[in-house]
Amino acid sequence: MHLLIPFAACSADACQQALQTLPLPNLAALLQRLSPTQLDAGDDFALSLPHERALARALGLPADNGLIPWAARDVLKNGGQPGAAAWAFITPCHWRLATDHFLMDDPDLLQIEEQESKELMGAMAGFFAEDGITLHYASPTCWRAEGEVFRGLPSASLDRVRGRSLDIWMPEGEQGRPLRRLQSEMQMLLYTHPVNDAREARGMAPVNAFWVSGTGAWPEGARSGMFPADLHMPQHLSPAALRADWPAWAKAWQQLDATACADLLAHLQQHGQGTLTLCGERSAQRFEAKPRSLAAKFASLFSRTRPSDLLVTL
Repeated sequence: MHLLIPFAACSADACQQALQTLPLPNLAALLQRLSPTQLDAGDDFALSLPHERALARALGLPADNGLIPWAARDVLKNGGQPGAAAWAFITPCHWRLATDHFLMDDPDLLQIEEQESKELMGAMAGFFAEDGITLHYASPTCWRAEGEVFRGLPSASLDRVRGRSLDIWMPEGEQGRPLRRLQSEMQMLLYTHPVNDAREARGMAPVNAFWVSGTGAWPEGARSGMFPADLHMPQHLSPAALRADWPAWAKAWQQLDATACADLLAHLQQHGQGTLTLCGERSAQRFEAKPRSLAAKFASLFSRTRPSDLLVTL
């Protein structure tokens, strides 16, 4: 059994403070029984979040920064054939101007209806096609895009940019130039689109931009990309972390400790095997069950690791 926990810690001061008084008894017991193995050390500016890199490795995919082919995997997962083409996710979204930069509001809160999304995609598709990009509808907040421009193009995870300044996360260099131009063109197109007129009349935020993520081609010889049967990645912590609601995040952590962590602990006690991967905003630490000498087991009784001491480093 492999338990992979996204957003186990965040770098915000309020999160770090919440960790200091957060009781996580089952996680503490796991840390006493498991040994640290692989550390994926990163920083706050990596395009791919630590749990995305850890998941990619578990699925047998490349974990290169900003180059995990999530969109190609999504095509395959939904019964399509990504072939040798390069793919990306296109997320219709709302950008708002802060003091001196743009922020992206959470696309999931826009409440875009299916018909609205399809009308907007239809209006935008011709402009994308001029750059060799074909748009495919997947859901109101997610379109798939197929085009050579996405091959080898690093892109920032959507979860990396929600609620944050967008300047440092935009596609860079000559390869990103067509997408930066499309972004400007689409902002002008969407400004006067009837869908947005109707949304604003209802007091809703307009869809005035898009975000590119999950770029790349499906690797030749890669596995199916499906979850291994023993891999569990609960999303208890993600919603609260992404909206910076740290009291709700702490409560969700306690629920996760009482369920998924307790299940892994029981599995470990019964079978002697188990893997835990804790992922923050910067780094991910993997723990595995490894044989320990009697002396090491005895020493661990007197050197208990507080979960908070570890989590603040992620």
